[in-house]
Amino acid sequence: MSRKFLRVSTKFYKRIGRKKNQKWRKPRGRHNKIREKRKGRARKVEVGFRKAKSERGKIQGKMPLLVGNLKDAEKIEKGDLVIIKKIGGKKRKELEEKIKEKGGKILN
Repeated sequence: MSRKFLRVSTKFYKRIGRKKNQKWRKPRGRHNKIREKRKGRARKVEVGFRKAKSERGKIQGKMPLLVGNLKDAEKIEKGDLVIIKKIGGKKRKELEEKIKEKGGKILN
C-alpha cells in the first residue's frame, strides 16, 4: 500500500478536508511546518517514495485491461481485471455480458 500524503491545512477547509479526495499540493508558505520538515508533522513528498517500476499501475497485483469494444473483450482471459472505457449504456451492457462469460472482473 502506498503512503498517503495529506494536504496542508485540511482541517480548516471542508472542501479539501476529505481524505479520499485530497490531492498533494506543495506547501509554499513562509512559516509552513511541513515545508520546513518539522518533527512530528506530516511527511512531504520527496524522491524515494515512488513504487517500484514493476508495481506501478497495478491493481490487486494485476495490470488492468482497458476495453472499449467487443473486439477488445475477446482478448480477456479468466481472472483478468477490466476497466471499461467511456461508452454508451447499450454497448456497455453487451460488453459486461461478454466479460462475465469470459470470467473477467469489471472494476468500474
